[in-house]
Amino acid sequence: MEEKKTSESSVFKVLMLPWLAHGHISPFMELSKRLLAKKNCQIYFCSTKVNLSFVEENFDEILSNQSFQLVELQLPDSPDLPPQYHTTKNLPPHLIFNLIRAFQMAESSFSSIFNSLIPDLVIFDGFQSWAPKIAAEKKIPAVYFITSGAGTMSFYYHMYIKNGSFANFPFSSMFLRDYELRKMKAHVESNSDDQADVENVGFKCFELSSEIILIKTSRAIEEKYVDYLSKLCGKELVCLGPLVQESSNQERDGCKDIMNFLNEKDQDSVVYVSFGSEYFLSEEEREEIAYGLELSNVNFIWVIRFPVGQKVEIEDSIPKGFLERVKNKGIVVDGWAPQAKILHHENTGGFLSHCGWSSVMESLYFGVPIIAMPMHLDQPTNARVLGEIGFGVEVLKDENGKMNREEIANAIKMVVSEKQIGEGIRGKAKELSRELRLKGEEEEQEGVEKLWDLCNKYKAAAQD
Repeated sequence: MEEKKTSESSVFKVLMLPWLAHGHISPFMELSKRLLAKKNCQIYFCSTKVNLSFVEENFDEILSNQSFQLVELQLPDSPDLPPQYHTTKNLPPHLIFNLIRAFQMAESSFSSIFNSLIPDLVIFDGFQSWAPKIAAEKKIPAVYFITSGAGTMSFYYHMYIKNGSFANFPFSSMFLRDYELRKMKAHVESNSDDQADVENVGFKCFELSSEIILIKTSRAIEEKYVDYLSKLCGKELVCLGPLVQESSNQERDGCKDIMNFLNEKDQDSVVYVSFGSEYFLSEEEREEIAYGLELSNVNFIWVIRFPVGQKVEIEDSIPKGFLERVKNKGIVVDGWAPQAKILHHENTGGFLSHCGWSSVMESLYFGVPIIAMPMHLDQPTNARVLGEIGFGVEVLKDENGKMNREEIANAIKMVVSEKQIGEGIRGKAKELSRELRLKGEEEEQEGVEKLWDLCNKYKAAAQD
């Protein structure tokens, strides 16, 4: 259905400032597209050069719109962080805090951009508490846009205000396993100063947001967590639905081969395997996944990624002879695959996923059940949300959090190839997809209207 713009006389200027991760940039871009479709506005999309290149490659349909403009954010020069590392995509893990620090030092660059544009609204992300402060000096509203789920954010915000304790969190379905707690504790201890700074800046954004907070989720799946997070932060949380990019005109090398492979398989018979752009599987993990796929005897498309600068041949990164043994059942892809197209395809029956929130939303939107294998960060708590709503299954790990090939194979078969159980899981996934799409459209429209109400309120106050 074609969207129609409302007929306000005001053309509001909106300055978008996402965190430097594709999983944040994409929902900010999707929100930009919705605003342009529904309202008279001018969007300025601000990020680093390498991320703006990603936008140009993946969102070509919006670039011809004269009401949309890319604006480059300059990070401080650093020999440890050259420009190609001004993004989290394929960033070597040891450089993540370098990138966060560089982003936090980009205040002067953003201030110059802000003062040259004088926007009517700033929509900002975590790690840049300076952005709403700059806006407040000019009496311009700045709204925090959370691109994570409400379950995860409420869980960790509860911990933040309870001085590191999960005690008395009101929902028993949300928890961390012992090995996940140990891993989180070790990570915090090894990066104690950096981690504390990140948490302080990130949660400060709740306080600095103007009246409302946007979040990429839906009450169709996370209502109780949305309400609890709103109670914790004392502000209204405005759900925007899944904000999924349905398709891209982009055709990369290998895309046609992947889709041809998928077209040749039976309905719901293929499992898609991907762990996002920021997690890199160890040799042991690649081995267990490879043997798990082989044991499952299910068709698959497996995407493997390595950090920028690492030259690794796929054949050398997986068990010897694996590709030959599975050549009629699966394909292994280096670096990239058209994820939305694969999940949208009727022959895709499951998604073996790390449970990054953008991937979760895509899978829910397209009705493809997740075989959850969370690795770190928000992924374990995202997986708990999926388990609670019955959207797929979680792969069991041992007491140390190690993968096991038999458990991987069992989970895949349960979702994709076991007739009675699999049909029930996939049927539930389709039902949740319909609910999410219906509710998400309503929430998206309501969210846009609340932003415009806020802009009009500030504009009226400035004229008094």
